[in-house]
Amino acid sequence: MSILSALFLFATGAVPPPAPPPPDPPAILVSRQLLASEHLALGDVIALSGDPKGSRAREFRIAGVYEPVPDPARLGMVPLEARLHLSDLLALIADPADPAASESVRSIGVKLVSPAEASAFMRDLTVRVPGLLLRELAASDDSDVTFVVLDRFHLAISLVTVIASSIFLLALMVMLVDERRDTVAVLRLIGLRRRRIFIQVLAEGLVIALAGALFGVLLAVVLEGGFNRFFQWRYDTALVFVRVTPAIAARAVSVAVPLGILASVAASWGLLRRGAMALARR
Repeated sequence: MSILSALFLFATGAVPPPAPPPPDPPAILVSRQLLASEHLALGDVIALSGDPKGSRAREFRIAGVYEPVPDPARLGMVPLEARLHLSDLLALIADPADPAASESVRSIGVKLVSPAEASAFMRDLTVRVPGLLLRELAASDDSDVTFVVLDRFHLAISLVTVIASSIFLLALMVMLVDERRDTVAVLRLIGLRRRRIFIQVLAEGLVIALAGALFGVLLAVVLEGGFNRFFQWRYDTALVFVRVTPAIAARAVSVAVPLGILASVAASWGLLRRGAMALARR
């Protein structure tokens, strides 16, 4: 505005229009961990840059907070993340030396409805667009391979645990049966046959095994929440570490009960084959 125009406006009493307010910074979402670690709050304006040196930084306004999707492969890594609109992200990471950088892509992920048609899809796309480098990731995903290895490791641990616990249970049942030698001898002397005593031993083993399996399931259900809360606090994640489902409980009972019955029968078999006088130590 020139001096003559200002004098004219002053003489006529006109007031120049106010300058338009600056535009609001674009809205972004930040992870809960980033909000807590940097002591931020909703509505704060922060500066982000796509350059590690911090050049060409742009301002953004925190519009919300989100909880990152739990990922076992990233356990122990604090997810300090932010979510931007695609246009804002392209403007943030654009390279001034390469104007076409924001107009091109390096890779495209395609998910098929039927994974079995992946080979046919790759052949058809290669014919239509020559020069493309296609790769099927379903069979070579590192995370899937990692979880397969972990699953096999857990299976090996469970097998060793079950075998060791079965041997320990068999030793306990042998000691328990040996202490009841006199009782079995009295039952044989008063006329009870071996089959009747065997059925009684089998019933006792069933009750003991079923009671132990149910106690173990109830103990796991009670401790499930405590384990999850502790490790979620330790690693600052929403990942569920322990989950006792009806299928898992049924599997545990189906394994524990037959093993308990088998240990009871195996421990009592040698005792039941002895004669009444041998059992009475006569």
